[in-house]
Amino acid sequence: MAQCVQSVQELIPDSFVPCVAALCSDEAERLTRLNHLSFAELLKPFSRLTSEVHMRDPNNQLHIIKNLKIAVSNIVTQPPHPGAIRKLLSDVVSCSQPAEGLVANVITAGDYDLNISATTPWFESYRETFLQSMPASDHEFLNHYLACMLVASSGEADPVEQFSKLSQEQHRIQHNSDYTYPKWFIPNTLKYYVLLHDVSAGDEQRAESIYEEMKQKYGTQGCYLLKINSRTSNRASDEQIPDPWSQYLQKNSIQNQESYEDGPCTVTSNKNSDSNLLSLDGLDNEVKVDGLPNNFRAHPLHLDPSGDPSNSIDGSDRVKSASSLHDTKKANTGIIHGACLTLTDHDRIRQFIQEFTFRGLLPHIEKTIRQLNDQLISRKGLSRSLFSATKKWFSGSKVPEKSINELKNTSGLLYPPEAPELQIRKMADLCFLVQHYDLAYSCYHTAKKDFLNDQAMLYAAGALEMAAVSAFLQPGAPRPYPAHYMDTAIQTYRDICKNMVLAERCVLLSAEILKSQSKYSEAAALLIRLTSEQNTWKGMDSDLRSALLLEQAAHCFINMKSPMVRKYAFHMILAGHRFSKAGQKKHALRCYCQAMQVYKGKGWSLAEDHINFTIGRQSYTLRQLDNAVSAFRHILINESKQSAAQQGAFLREYLYVYKNVSQLSPDGPLPQLPLPYINSSATRVFFGHDRRPADGEKQAATHVSLDQEYDYESSQQWRELEEQVVALVNKGVIPSNFHPTQYCLNSYSDNSRFPLAVVEEPITVEVAFRNPLKVPLLLTDLSLLWKFHPKDFVGKNSEEVKELVTSEPEMIGTEVISEFLINSEESKVARLKLVPHHMGELHVLGVVYNLGTVQGSVTVDGIGALPGCHTGKHSLSMSVRGRQDLEIQGPRLNNTKEEKTSIKYGPDRRLDPIITEEMPLLEVFFIHFPTGLLCGEIRKAYVEFVNVSKCPLTGLKVVCKHPEFFTFGGNTAILTPLSPSASENCSAYKTVVTDSTSVCTALTSSASSTDFGIGTGSHPEVIPVPLPDTVLLPGASVQLPMWLRGPDEEGVHEINFLFYYEGVKKQPKVRHRILRHTAVICTSRSLSVRATVRRSNSLEDEEGRGGNMLVFVDVENINTSEAGVKEFHIVQVSSSSKHWRLQKSVNLSENKDAKLGSREKGKFCFKAIRCKEKEVATQSSEKYTFADIIFGNEQIISSASPCADFFYRSLSSELRKAQAPPSVHTEKQSVEDAVRLIQKCSEVDLNVVVLWKAYVVEDSKQLILEGQHHVILHTVGKEAFSYPQKQEPPEMELLKFFRPENTTVSSRPSVEQLSNIIKTSLRYPESFNHPFHQKSLCLVPVTLLLSNCSKADVDVIVDLRHKTTSPESLEIHGSFTWLGQTQYKLQLKGEEIHSLQLKACFVHTGVYNLGTFRVFAKLSDQVTVFETSQQNSMPALIIINNV
Repeated sequence: MAQCVQSVQELIPDSFVPCVAALCSDEAERLTRLNHLSFAELLKPFSRLTSEVHMRDPNNQLHIIKNLKIAVSNIVTQPPHPGAIRKLLSDVVSCSQPAEGLVANVITAGDYDLNISATTPWFESYRETFLQSMPASDHEFLNHYLACMLVASSGEADPVEQFSKLSQEQHRIQHNSDYTYPKWFIPNTLKYYVLLHDVSAGDEQRAESIYEEMKQKYGTQGCYLLKINSRTSNRASDEQIPDPWSQYLQKNSIQNQESYEDGPCTVTSNKNSDSNLLSLDGLDNEVKVDGLPNNFRAHPLHLDPSGDPSNSIDGSDRVKSASSLHDTKKANTGIIHGACLTLTDHDRIRQFIQEFTFRGLLPHIEKTIRQLNDQLISRKGLSRSLFSATKKWFSGSKVPEKSINELKNTSGLLYPPEAPELQIRKMADLCFLVQHYDLAYSCYHTAKKDFLNDQAMLYAAGALEMAAVSAFLQPGAPRPYPAHYMDTAIQTYRDICKNMVLAERCVLLSAEILKSQSKYSEAAALLIRLTSEQNTWKGMDSDLRSALLLEQAAHCFINMKSPMVRKYAFHMILAGHRFSKAGQKKHALRCYCQAMQVYKGKGWSLAEDHINFTIGRQSYTLRQLDNAVSAFRHILINESKQSAAQQGAFLREYLYVYKNVSQLSPDGPLPQLPLPYINSSATRVFFGHDRRPADGEKQAATHVSLDQEYDYESSQQWRELEEQVVALVNKGVIPSNFHPTQYCLNSYSDNSRFPLAVVEEPITVEVAFRNPLKVPLLLTDLSLLWKFHPKDFVGKNSEEVKELVTSEPEMIGTEVISEFLINSEESKVARLKLVPHHMGELHVLGVVYNLGTVQGSVTVDGIGALPGCHTGKHSLSMSVRGRQDLEIQGPRLNNTKEEKTSIKYGPDRRLDPIITEEMPLLEVFFIHFPTGLLCGEIRKAYVEFVNVSKCPLTGLKVVCKHPEFFTFGGNTAILTPLSPSASENCSAYKTVVTDSTSVCTALTSSASSTDFGIGTGSHPEVIPVPLPDTVLLPGASVQLPMWLRGPDEEGVHEINFLFYYEGVKKQPKVRHRILRHTAVICTSRSLSVRATVRRSNSLEDEEGRGGNMLVFVDVENINTSEAGVKEFHIVQVSSSSKHWRLQKSVNLSENKDAKLGSREKGKFCFKAIRCKEKEVATQSSEKYTFADIIFGNEQIISSASPCADFFYRSLSSELRKAQAPPSVHTEKQSVEDAVRLIQKCSEVDLNVVVLWKAYVVEDSKQLILEGQHHVILHTVGKEAFSYPQKQEPPEMELLKFFRPENTTVSSRPSVEQLSNIIKTSLRYPESFNHPFHQKSLCLVPVTLLLSNCSKADVDVIVDLRHKTTSPESLEIHGSFTWLGQTQYKLQLKGEEIHSLQLKACFVHTGVYNLGTFRVFAKLSDQVTVFETSQQNSMPALIIINNV
């Protein structure tokens, strides 16, 4: 139980005190009323004695009484009405609330820190009022009157006569059978005569003389002169007289019933009506406490006039009484009681009580105890049989004995007042009232046995109850507290006597005693036992009692040595429920709130929901609307495990309460709504117009949209592309203030800067909603909430929070979504637009909407569809308007040491755009843009550029990572074909019809790479778009042709185009704009081209120059017929080089039509010669010579667009791949130069372009596709491919452990490179006839040609001695001899050809190989000598014939 102000040792004596009646004359009552007090109320604050009192017990032992208190009350001849008692108790509890600002007790139990009110003053007030308001009963005498004060005024005509009348009145009330109430302790009641004298108005001498007369008549012990003031004295204004009455008079004493004077308390005794009421104790049916008429069952304040008239009061009177009570309370609060009384008067009253107690009451009690004790002793002296006979004689009216079962169904025996058992009980009660607990216990114990023997269960229970209390209060605690006495008494009261009031008193007393002994568990069990309802005792008083007892039980659980927190919380919930049923809404709310501390955040979501729901309802009933909204909000925002129907009920209840709150302050700020959830960090902001849908063959650029998922790699690629073009525009340097353009801001983008938006271009905010409930939510009139700071705007207000589209449409246009339905447990995004019409700073604050539910058939609490209904696609049951803010937390900072050691977040400014002035806006459309191509296929499409803004744009460029994929054509109109219809089969190439005789002979032309947008610059990916006049005016559109070439690798390719453009008028904030497009192309396999270049053995061509080459080209059809390709035709092979060109085809086959079916391979061989020296000299370094070898009747001009475009683009991409960082060597520069010269010998700069046509059958139509493949030949003898080779992973090898050595690159050229420096050729007759019979030696002249392939001076040694002398080789080659010098030393200049005249001597006919000599060479400035390789040259065979 909670802590109490009084200890149990103080509480019990204060609850059972001697009762004294007061009977006043009208004049005396009038006199006290001048101080707004009755006589009994006048004495109440002074009724406790300030000193110890002594009396003698029957054994003449001195007994000390401490803190004795007496209870003086006016005589009321009717028992208190049960309804009045109930009403009073209910009012006492409801008036006593926790003090505002009271510091709660913090109890720490395990994981819980609970704020609990340490005291429960409402329970103490209830208990005190309950014990005081108990009507007198015949089975006990504790609250029977022991004495009666007869009060008359000294101002009356004959006060002594008045005393006689009052005495007679008292006698009549006590002894007349018409009056059964009040109860008197003994027939010979003490009468004490009090003369009340008004000092301020009365005659002092007359009062004294009357008092003397009284003393003569009644004795000095039986009368008193009490002097008081009844007129306000002229005391100082600052002198404050205490008002000790206020604390007593606020508790409307039921005995006085002043507040009920014109209401229910004027009930007259009516035996017929009384029979309808249950009696308090089963003794007499005039005392009514707990039998409730129907009209009191609903609520203490609910007065139903339709009750039975025989046991209820007239309805109008009852309403009047309730309202009069309320008025009286209000009136009493402003009245000062005892205003005329001085401190002297207070002392006089205190002295009067002292005198009355010392001289009147206590001697009377002492005398009565002695008399009763004498009767008891005399009774003990009689024999048992005689005593039994006496008892039978005394108790002649006693009912005959019954069986125990029958007795248990009744209240037991009814003793007459003079029964000897009752005399024992009287003595026990008297001893108890004067704190003589030893004697009281023995008397109660004796009486208990007698009552149990007689099966007088009500009497026995009363004796047991008081015996237990006496045993506990005995000084020195000679015996333990007999709790089983109390248990038996409670059970008897409740089950046999059906008297809950007495049972409740037992429980209250016993629980306090157990609590004082720290037996909290037993006390809790006792308190809970009385709260289990039985049908007989259901009602409002039962609910109030149960609520208070359950709350005390909860406090018992929390105050245990090991606090039982969950039991505390559970019983607080039960108490709150019963408080609610009893109409005590504030207490119910308090209990639920205290229990919530335990259940909150522990995962008991259903319990939390129930508590929050109840708190919400109780708060709403008490008009604590903010608390109600908060509680309902908690139900909705937690992850609820309730059923859909229950969640719907919660939501409707919330909306109903919320609507009431918003109606209280309709002009106030919009409240925050809890639903639906908004994932603020997932908010995305998009600047710009939505993408246009595809229109037939016209497809808009993909650009950026909210439908695209964020991809980090992709965003990095776009950033790199933009940086490339910005660097090019700014002369190779990226400006320091450059930031990549961001059209879509999300949680992954860099939001640390204020984004820039353009006037008249929409801003779309995508808000991510989630509905956590199992019922759908309907948002209506959904729009963005924003704040705008205009720049240079003259208006009525520079800063306002705009809510609706009607607020300031000329500043910011706001889109409103009329209906937005989110289904149960669904996540859904809403895209809301703003269109800024003025420059300035915009801040998007959140969203504003009406929250409602879709109308169903369910109504809650009869609410149904309330105002706020809505006509639309969905019918709305109820809606409330509110807002939710978009608060986005920026990224955590982690750069400095301070940021790493603390938790700091950077700004996120995606919702705070700065609106800038108008900018040009480009739209790009692609016409006839393919989605599938063959590898190398050329296709022509068109691109349309449209300026949709009001500003001209210029500087249009496109940047792409794959410039080899597309071209806009050459820089000059001559190079670019006019339109596809210019040639047969709609060829994308520029073609010329040729004469068939010129087949297999090359047709040459030349072109510069600068003509095709490929210069020597460092940004080959940036391609300017050839706009006419370089400016696109507002509203203008331009169509340009665009050739595409399928990538060489098969598969799906994503190719990113970034279009860059600027405004003609330069702006400081937005210097350029971009437009993105991602083309997805699927390529399938077509041809595979391999090529090798080798040196020709003939050192001279037709023009007498050396250095011919043979080019071998293998073409294979690797198409798998997926694209419906029937066959490929090789229509032309072209070369492009600065130094070489194809001269003619040397294929032996006469089949000029080169067709390749599926998986077929074709081989071509071409002769390549150096370009003419003068051509090379006149050409610039970027000029390429193109040579075309045609296999059909139509020449494709390879030096024109698009053939040359794609060649140059593939060449530049190949060069980009081949570029390697220069290696740094520590060796001598001369060595490196030598190496470089040697390496150049084997280098060749020849590029082959294979042009083809493919015949495709598609939808029973034959289409002709065309394309080209490029092979770039770098090195003699090394095979080159048209497509990138896949690197196969190396096979697993054993680990090799070695010591790392100096890793400098060796300066020695490879053997292969060295062997190519000097090229040799023998000139001799193939067949030689010689008459051996005439001349035995045959001499043949042979010319040895030595060619220096390098540009450096080379020292050459020719050794004519045979390489080998083994007999096998002699047999193979035959034996011959060189005549003359066997070794020659020469020096050849760069690219010089030298001839040596040699003679070979033969002695036999036969076939001989002349290639037996060896050639050694070294660079003139080098030391190293090496041998040239003759292995690859053809054997020089000569036939010697005999003639």
